[in-house]
Amino acid sequence: MRKKPSPALKAEQTHIPVLLKETVEWLSPPPDGVVLDMTVGMGGHAQELLKSLPRGRLVGLDQDADALQHAGRALRKDPRVSLFKANFADILWVLKDLSISEVDSVLMDIGVSSLQLDTAGRGFSFGLDGPLDMRMDIHSGHTAAWVVNTYPEGKLSKVIFEYGEEPKARALARAIVRAREQKHLETTGELAALALRVLGKPRPKRGEPSRHPATRLFQALRIEVNRELEVLEKGLKAALYFLKPGGRIAAITFHSLEDRIVKQFFKTEAMDCLCPPDIPQCVCGHKASLRILTGKPVTASEEEVRQNPRSRSAKLRAAEKLRPSVVSPPSSV
Repeated sequence: MRKKPSPALKAEQTHIPVLLKETVEWLSPPPDGVVLDMTVGMGGHAQELLKSLPRGRLVGLDQDADALQHAGRALRKDPRVSLFKANFADILWVLKDLSISEVDSVLMDIGVSSLQLDTAGRGFSFGLDGPLDMRMDIHSGHTAAWVVNTYPEGKLSKVIFEYGEEPKARALARAIVRAREQKHLETTGELAALALRVLGKPRPKRGEPSRHPATRLFQALRIEVNRELEVLEKGLKAALYFLKPGGRIAAITFHSLEDRIVKQFFKTEAMDCLCPPDIPQCVCGHKASLRILTGKPVTASEEEVRQNPRSRSAKLRAAEKLRPSVVSPPSSV
């Protein structure tokens, strides 16, 4: 009898990197360049970028050990590749260990991966019943179960509203607190069922796919558990520091909060002055360090969305570095 493939292996086989062609085109690394893939995931983008690096090298980082293991199957035998279990906080020591002082291209593919979503035990999906975990790095930090079972109602409501952009955050927080008074919430199934009871089944707009009522709640908890927005902001600063003049950075985001941070960071770093408009003469001394390449975010084509529905919400922004960094190197996130 043939053994069924594990969920993790199935996810690896069906993983489709989003905006693949567009990412490679906008990064456009030189043949002998150094590419830093700050969220290497399952290695889909990395494999394609390596085709542009016959004499170059690629450094891949990921804090998810499972994802890194899968990426390693495709990349570790390539002498041009160095993979590290690390996050944005570790960029300094990773590059120092490789004697790399600057890179030609940086890719940040932000968000949850297919492997994480399709593995019930990771707790990212409301469609698969599993433990309420949601940690990108399963060996550190608090789980989503800890958040929903210990946060005061007010703090929980704030997390759901700010990170999930959920209009009924207060009602959800109130229901969670009441439920945990009877029994600790331990599984994704329990939490998804609670969201359905509180919010009801949504009516999708014409032409748009239906969305589970727990979608925003799960997004909020994932962001809180992994400090995603804070890490993204500091990761962008670290990427800019190590990028060489003329080098390019590309960031792929999957929801408005992430995209807003990337957009604002690029916009700020593309300005020569950050002084308030009522000040007649610049006193801040800020000089533009980036040139924005994508006036509007690049999105998936209709064909890509048909082949990979998860690409529907993906947005790609790219920029080019103008001048050497003058700030101190980042030390931690």
